[in-house]
Amino acid sequence: MSAGLRPEKQTVKIGFNPLTDCATVVMASVLGMDEKYGIKIVLRKEASWAGVRDKLVSGELDAAHMLYGMVYGAQLGVGWQQKDMAILMNLNRNGQAITLSRRLAEQGAVDGPSLAALMQGAPRTYTFAQTFPTGTHAMWLYYWLAANGVDPIRDARVITVPPTQMVANLSAGHMDGFCAGEPWGHRAVADGVGVTAATSQQIWPDHPEKVLSTTAAFVKHHPNTCRALVAAVLDAGKWIEASPANKLAALEILAGHSYVNTTRDVIAPRALGHYENGLGESWQDPYCLQFHAGGAANFPYLSDGMWFMTQLRRWGLVTRDPEYLAVASHVHQIGLYRQAAEMSGTPVPDSMLRSSKLMDGVVWDGRDPRAYAAAFAIRHRAQAPAVAATF
Repeated sequence: MSAGLRPEKQTVKIGFNPLTDCATVVMASVLGMDEKYGIKIVLRKEASWAGVRDKLVSGELDAAHMLYGMVYGAQLGVGWQQKDMAILMNLNRNGQAITLSRRLAEQGAVDGPSLAALMQGAPRTYTFAQTFPTGTHAMWLYYWLAANGVDPIRDARVITVPPTQMVANLSAGHMDGFCAGEPWGHRAVADGVGVTAATSQQIWPDHPEKVLSTTAAFVKHHPNTCRALVAAVLDAGKWIEASPANKLAALEILAGHSYVNTTRDVIAPRALGHYENGLGESWQDPYCLQFHAGGAANFPYLSDGMWFMTQLRRWGLVTRDPEYLAVASHVHQIGLYRQAAEMSGTPVPDSMLRSSKLMDGVVWDGRDPRAYAAAFAIRHRAQAPAVAATF
């Protein structure tokens, strides 16, 4: 490796939350793929998304496995001090779930329409949890409720709970449902305390989910380190999806105490696309959790970032439209990603925008974000009420 490309920082501290979709960051370290590019990943297990954000911004962490929308919340100064952020790559797509309590299921609420019928005429009677106010799980929960005619701000009470605490709080009756990453949706089904009402891929097939993020300042001062980090994580995703045996081996490691701290029978099924909803229905999901997909799961499309900004605008978390394309172009390190992809032999798409159809039939392609954000029947123009405190 030439001196000009040598990583400026060889030891890279990366924070993660104990979820199945931290797999590529973990395996890049465990398998030594980082060393191939001249760095060493030091993993830091965190207890909450707020903790990840705070340590990343303070410099205690160099980079992190983060919720997509959480990065844009920091970039736009939503609910916290503004900080210039950087998305290095997407870590995965799909693989989250909305879980309803067994009590609600016994009352007939097992999907969106039946939940909406149960909630009719009882505003803010029911409590749902997400993992961070500007994060992906909040946006999936809000979108799903609204698509079924439920205003998540006016008709429901929404609280913030760390992912690892979801099942215990659902079991204790502190909430009626939650949206979180796996394996916690499956854990609720396996424990008999919840049912899967929707998967996130039913809301948006092949949606973006977690990202590898850092601050803009870290990228500015450590571009070679960031490039090496992305290449190593791309190699890890490629390895995980090279064979079923590799994926099972990764899940076995991921289930360990140092990472997700669960059992393989809880973490493996949904990572392999095997779903059960707790109501006797099972299926093989064609849009299950993907870590690489030939690089398609990893490219940081500008339109993906703009979508999360449209939802922050939709729900009144920002009071006016941001400069969508300009902000996304600043946050997404596409030039650096392309260089890392070349280093790792990963193909990249020609366009920085992509088109998707969500569950309500509305198409998102990134071309007119202002009109898209304003077109929803259920939306909030003013600042949304503060989200209730975390347990």
